Amino acid sequence: MGNEQDEEFKKAQVVDARARNISHNVRCTECGSQSIEDSQADIAILLRKLIRDEIQAGKTDKDIYKKLEDDFGETVLYAPKFDMQTAALWLSPLLVAGVAGGFWAYKKHRQNTNVHIMALDLVRGAPLTPKEKETMLDILTPPPSGGSTPSWWRSWTGR
Repeated sequence: MGNEQDEEFKKAQVVDARARNISHNVRCTECGSQSIEDSQADIAILLRKLIRDEIQAGKTDKDIYKKLEDDFGETVLYAPKFDMQTAALWLSPLLVAGVAGGFWAYKKHRQNTNVHIMALDLVRGAPLTPKEKETMLDILTPPPSGGSTPSWWRSWTGR
């Protein structure tokens, strides 16, 4: 008889552990910011009971997640699946970083190209605009021996 109680106790512990694991990965539909494991909302209590009932009925974790997703939508899961609908959400940080990197590279290339064009204009004797003259002076003027003064400081102070 003691062996049978131990088996029941172990089975209850397994059910409890699986239920807690699933509950930590399911968002409370009422709170939104808490898992159903952490929430005390009525719907969270009902969902925890539903999960335990499904486990005791022999359902797999995948079946339970699928049922919850079908009943409440994909947003009930903390880790939504990667598909065509969520691809933009998952890939947008990479897209933003790529665009920013491309813009930075273009500006650097453009800056270097402008310096070369200005140098050619100087050699040809073509007149430079005041902005081009300032840029050339910034590039060609060696830093003072006492330390380097940033070009933005020179343009701000007028020196």
